[in-house]
Amino acid sequence: MKGGGSSRSGRAVVVEHLTFTANAGDSDPRSRAVLFAGQLPNLRKLAWSQVKGKLEPRVTQEVWQTALRILNPNPVDTCSLWLKHAFVAALPAKVSRHNSPSSAQFLTRLICNSLSGKTDQCIVLVCEYADVFALACALARAFPLFTRRTGLDKREDKLTVTVQFILVGENTEPLCESTLACLSNAAEGIRLAARIVDMPCCEMNTDDFLVEINLVGSELGIIPTIIRGEELNHKGFGGIYGVGKAAMNPPALAILSHTPEDATQTIAWVGKGIVYDTGGLSIKSKTHMPGMKRDCGGAAAVLGAFRAAVKQGFKENLHALFCLAENAVGAKATRPDDIHRLYSGKTVEINNTDAEGRLVLADGVYYACKDLKADIILDIATLTGAQGIVAGKYHAGLLTNNEEWERACVKAGQNSGDLLYPMVYCPELHFSEYTSAVADMKNFVSDRANAASSCAGLFIQAHIGFDWPGVWVHIDMASPVHSGARATGYGVALLLALFGRATDNALLKIISPVGVNFATEADDAMENCLKKRRHMNFA
Repeated sequence: MKGGGSSRSGRAVVVEHLTFTANAGDSDPRSRAVLFAGQLPNLRKLAWSQVKGKLEPRVTQEVWQTALRILNPNPVDTCSLWLKHAFVAALPAKVSRHNSPSSAQFLTRLICNSLSGKTDQCIVLVCEYADVFALACALARAFPLFTRRTGLDKREDKLTVTVQFILVGENTEPLCESTLACLSNAAEGIRLAARIVDMPCCEMNTDDFLVEINLVGSELGIIPTIIRGEELNHKGFGGIYGVGKAAMNPPALAILSHTPEDATQTIAWVGKGIVYDTGGLSIKSKTHMPGMKRDCGGAAAVLGAFRAAVKQGFKENLHALFCLAENAVGAKATRPDDIHRLYSGKTVEINNTDAEGRLVLADGVYYACKDLKADIILDIATLTGAQGIVAGKYHAGLLTNNEEWERACVKAGQNSGDLLYPMVYCPELHFSEYTSAVADMKNFVSDRANAASSCAGLFIQAHIGFDWPGVWVHIDMASPVHSGARATGYGVALLLALFGRATDNALLKIISPVGVNFATEADDAMENCLKKRRHMNFA
């Protein structure tokens, strides 16, 4: 049976417990369904003694060997071993250079299409050690938490999925407790982010999002800083306030700060948290507005990643900034032609109220620069519809002022399964798209056919300055924030992999492509870069 498209939206049960263990134990497939998955060469390395305890008495060694012989992944293939309770599935053994070597993107769909969801489940993943993190994160995406389907509150409908890895290659030891804890934290972060994105605005408005932030802060022993409503206006946050002032629930800037002793640098993750985007007075059409509950995907990713990173012993100063607003229509809504003064002090002529994400992020990144003294600022957002045209449904768009970090981000995407691809970075050619006769800049390009997604990122960077000496990374994940009708939790795995060497975890350190001293490397690279080009000041 060939693997087909995703059926994620049709899952009829909620998996409450997703447990990673070194040994899932033996069981009859009748009482606990089982799926073995991996690249075919790895599956064929398994001895019958490694799998029989989870298959007998329903599956014989002959059936197992026959299944491995007939599997023909193109790109995937699945074979039922016993009814709908035991399967073996093959992932692609070879992928292109812009994909993850783990084939993680295919695993989510395989899981959704294979197991029935009627009983507790055991999933056995067969891979090399380097692919463990990406596959665990892909598996987490297959089990969304949010549902409002009636009739699913019975105890038997809330199942447990137990996950075991069998390693092949050089390292074949069972996963240690610290690695299992890392996988659990990452999976919980992904499912948290996906749940927030899946929830409609009637249940996830700015007040509700602040509750989620407070819950994570309480769990980690961190009291968030919250600037909200009219206080935003009084303190000069014209971007966040201008976008959210028409909504019933006031806009907010919330910050969770992790400041361990002996930290040598400061990192800021800034997430766009538009809990619903009508487009404002530049209103979206009836076909483009559904799904705009997902416009908080960047902030959700930052929350899930921050929780996991701190739990993994993050050693540097780490600030998570949440730029929260609902872009609503009302008497107080921003009008096209209005001029807002943002937190950077720069003035912006509004020519499109549906280009609101860059306004809230501009306030966020400047706060990270000025108030938090960040060395590295990464903003992540569902920013532009054009991102899907630039990079497609599976890859986010990447923009950065640092070539070394551009390569590192791409590698971290491949190592984590949260894929991304560089967009053109050329402010000297593109920033003129925002020229205004009456303000420092407009908020939307004059020619949307001229690298619109890159220009959107440049608008954000303009508020910290194109000659700012630190590292600035912008991730536009408008398309990979969801797969079909479900959120993916995109960004959590990517941030953990990118900054993994700042944690105490051995697995994250292995998959992280960035050195331990982020700031020193970034400063050296930026100094070399600045020597090669003229001073730029476009804003």
